[in-house]
Formats: sequence, C-alpha cells, structure tokens
Amino acid sequence: MVFSWREGPGAWRLLLSLLLFPIWEAGSGQVHYSIPEEAKHGTFVGRIAQDLGLELAELVPRLFRVASKGHGDLLEVNLQNGILFVNSRIDREELCGRSLECSIHLEVIVERPLQVFHVEVEVKDINDNPPVFPKAVKKMFIYESRPPGSRIPLEGASDSDIGANSLLTYILNANEYFTLDVQRNDKEIKSLGLVLKKLLNREDTPEHHLLIMAVDGGKPELTGTTQLTITILDVNDNAPEFERAVYKVRLFENAPNGTLAVIVNASDLDEGVNKDIVYSFNTETSADTLSKFHLDPVYGYITVKGNLDFEDTKLYEIQVDATDKGNPPMADHCTVLVEILDTNDNVPELVIKSLSLPVLEDAPLGTIIALISVSDSDSGVNGQVTCTLSPHIPFKLVSTFKNYYSLVLDSALDRESVSNYNVVVTAQDGGSPSLSVTASMSVEVADVNDNAPVFAQSEYTVFVRENNPPGCHIFTVSARDLDAQENALVSYSLVERRVGERALSSYVSVHAESGKVYALQPLDHEELELLQFQVSARDAGVPPLGSNVTLQVFVLDENDNAPALLPPGAGSGGGMVSELVSR
Repeated sequence: MVFSWREGPGAWRLLLSLLLFPIWEAGSGQVHYSIPEEAKHGTFVGRIAQDLGLELAELVPRLFRVASKGHGDLLEVNLQNGILFVNSRIDREELCGRSLECSIHLEVIVERPLQVFHVEVEVKDINDNPPVFPKAVKKMFIYESRPPGSRIPLEGASDSDIGANSLLTYILNANEYFTLDVQRNDKEIKSLGLVLKKLLNREDTPEHHLLIMAVDGGKPELTGTTQLTITILDVNDNAPEFERAVYKVRLFENAPNGTLAVIVNASDLDEGVNKDIVYSFNTETSADTLSKFHLDPVYGYITVKGNLDFEDTKLYEIQVDATDKGNPPMADHCTVLVEILDTNDNVPELVIKSLSLPVLEDAPLGTIIALISVSDSDSGVNGQVTCTLSPHIPFKLVSTFKNYYSLVLDSALDRESVSNYNVVVTAQDGGSPSLSVTASMSVEVADVNDNAPVFAQSEYTVFVRENNPPGCHIFTVSARDLDAQENALVSYSLVERRVGERALSSYVSVHAESGKVYALQPLDHEELELLQFQVSARDAGVPPLGSNVTLQVFVLDENDNAPALLPPGAGSGGGMVSELVSR
C-alpha cells in the first residue's frame, strides 16, 4: 500500500487511525459485532465511532454515513455518541433463511478526507420458531390387509431456527397398533414413519386417532403437533367392469360443443370407496383427441368440446379407463369408436390455367384455350362437382379426366364482331344445399388479316380546272380496314398505265400514307379532257390484302386561247374568224 503524506492536523489523525486500525480489527480486516435476532429498538450494538478511531466531533462535519445494501434501516448510528443501535425488528430467518451464518454488512463512509470502513454485524439465532407440521390434521387411509411391520411414511415437522434450536425429537401418544419410527443421520432426521405393530381389523376399529408431538432443542423448548386420523379400508378385490368392451358412435362433423357422443358405464362389486369409479381417458390418448372430447369423470359422459372435421379425421379410437378408488386401485378398459360423418361444409375449389391466349380469330374448332381443375374436400355426393360455363359464348367444356376439364373453341370467332369474351366457370357440388364457386377469365381474340381495305365508293368523279399549278392537291382517297394493328395499316399507290404516249405517273401521284392525290403538272383541257385512273389500297398484313378505286378527273376549260383566222379555202365560210373550241 502506498501513502501520500501531507503535513497538517488532518494528516496526523489519518496516520493515527491507520496505526490503530489493526488493533480493533482483531486481525479480521473489519469491525465485527454480534446481536441476537428480535432485539428491541434501541438495543446497543457497539461503539462504532470509537472502534473505527473516529472523533465524535468529526462525525457530522465529515459527513459520516452508514450504508447497508438490501437491508434498509435495520441498524442506525447516533451521531451524537457514535453508538450503533437496533433501529427496527431483525428476523434472522427472514434475513438469512436457514443459513448457518447470518450477518449484516455495513459500509461506513466518511469524507474530508474520504475513508471507507466495513463492519459486520452477526445476527445470532434465538429459539423463536416452534416446529411446524405441514398439516395440523392429516387424514390417512390404510387397508386392513396391510401386514404388521410395514412402514407408512409421514411428513415431519420443520423448524425455521438453526442449530440446537431446530433439532427435533418426536413423541407419539400411546396406542396398541402403531409405533413411531425416526431415522436419523448425524443428529438430523432423515425420515419419519409409522410402523404397524399388529394386524388391523376394520370391523373392530374402523378408525384410529394419533397425536404426534415435535419438540425442538431450544431453551426454553418449543413444540408443535399434528393429529393423524387413520381410516381402515376394506380390501379392494373386485375391479370395475364395463357393460361393453367396444362402444360405436356416429357424429356429424361440426357438431356443436356440448353434443353428447356416448355414455360409458362400468360397475364394481365392492363396497365403499372400492366401489366408487372414476372415468378417464387412457394416459396414451393423443393430444388431438383430448382437444376434441371431454369425459365426465363421475358419470362417464363423453361430449364434444372441439371442432370435428371429417376432412381431417374420419374416425377416433378412444381408450377409456374406469378406475375404482381402492388402494391399490383396480381398473377396466373399453374402446370408444367415434365415426365422423361428412356434411357439405366445403366449397368446391376451382383452378383455371391459361394455355394459349390470346386466341387467333381463325383458330380451328376444338382448339384448347385453357385447362380447368376442380376439387371438393367433402365425400360422396357432397364432393361430386360439376362444371358449367356462362351462356352464349363460342366455347365449351370437355371432360378430360375426373375433375379435369378443357376449355375448347366450339364455334368460329370473328374479332371484328367480338374482340374479347368474359368466360365465367361455375363449379357446383352435389350436396344439399349445394355449394358453388365461380371463376372468370378473359379470352382475348387476336386479329388475323381477313379484311381487305374498303373504299366508301367504287368510283369518284373529280373536276379540275386546266392550267392548275404543279403539285396541286386535287383529291384524297380513303379506305377503311376492319382488322387491327398492322393488318389495318393501309398504304396507297397508283395503278400504273399509259395515257397516250406518256405514263400515268407523269400526270398524277398519290401519297402512300395519306391518300392525297396530286397533279404533277398543269393540265390542258384542249389536250386532255378526261383523265381516268385507279388508286390501289393495300394493308400491311401477311399476305397483304387490297382493293382499287376509280378516279375520273375532268379537266375544265378556261378561256386560254385567242381567236385565229382560218387559211383561205379552209372552210365554207372563207375569211370568217373561228375560235378554237375544245371538245
């Protein structure tokens, strides 16, 4: 240990207390006191300040305090005289139980400078607890056939004190049938029992009353007693017997709780308690059975107490025991077979598995659209399921195996008429009343290119004034295709031909997407009064489909030619002015 020395009165006092410390410690490393338990309030314990080498005048300034972990304020210090005294009742048995050693540890703390001391206060036992038997009156039953010399175990008394205060001796009142047997080991009682001295006779003495006294070794000694009432029983030589070895019962599933299933009955030829029967399920009965049924131990009623489900368990085999109250008890067994009957309590299950969706509108009859499976957990007609479809749809159900169906195409499809069908499948069982379930699926009809573009008219008449500007828009053709997507995507083109010495495409053109027809050059009425041609409309399907429309373009005359003189002899009017008139 290393000390840091500082001069001054406080340092000298500290050194003095350190030098004196081993003297009052008595070599134990701490101050030790002892007091008897149950000491009254104010009982002197020790001069703690003096024994710790502290001045009385220093106790308050140095913040003298005492801490006792877990023991509250059992002990207290008078700061005026430095005496440790009993502050409240100390019960050794409550404090330490039956431990041989019992002490209260005090931690004494003073400050300025800080010092910590440890004080042990031993609590000594006094004989304040009498022996106590588990029961003040105990009833026992012994068969009259019990042989002399047999030992009947008893529960001895207990004493909360320790040492000699808890050392017990036993005294039995005088009687001709029983003696007390006390077995000890190193002064500690190991066991207590009654020994039968002679044969009992129930007819002579049906009941015996004994008094056992326990005396402890304290000064003064304390005692406790228990009274034994021993009833002599008749010999149990007849076992109970069931009226039937097997009971057969039928119950509908979901029978409500409290429903009586069966009454088992056994009888016993003995008398008294030997005849009293207790009914019970066999110890090996499954937890599931115990959760479903209740057995009245007195009357043998077996009732429903849990949910019975035919789909889980169809038969319960229950072993029932009938045991009399004899000693030793005798028993008989019977079997109860509870057959669970089905009720229509399960809705059919329906599963639809799509195979090929969407369905092409030109799909052949008999094409499989989907697979459907149905099931029902019930049995018999309750589990027989039939499937039906919603009416007025081009499909039908074909049974492929038990509870398996195929949804197949039954009539031709036309996407342009109906592009989607909502198919409702209903599964219904044969129960009464029947239960059903429905499921729906959407069947989309996919387009095929079976419609050509169609013009509103087969022929259009167009009037265009001559001398039109080049590139002039003269007309727009439009065709409609009832198909979808690329099958309805229409493009336009000219049906090429020759007009006189020139190709049609030198006169007009058509825009492939919009169908707009343009005059590529000025038209001349005097040269061409009528331009007739065809425009073709084709979709983007594979193979593509198309149609043509005829356009008749009349070129209207404008006054674009001056009069001219005919040469002499060119006409009958000779010398007359003639206007070039277009035809």
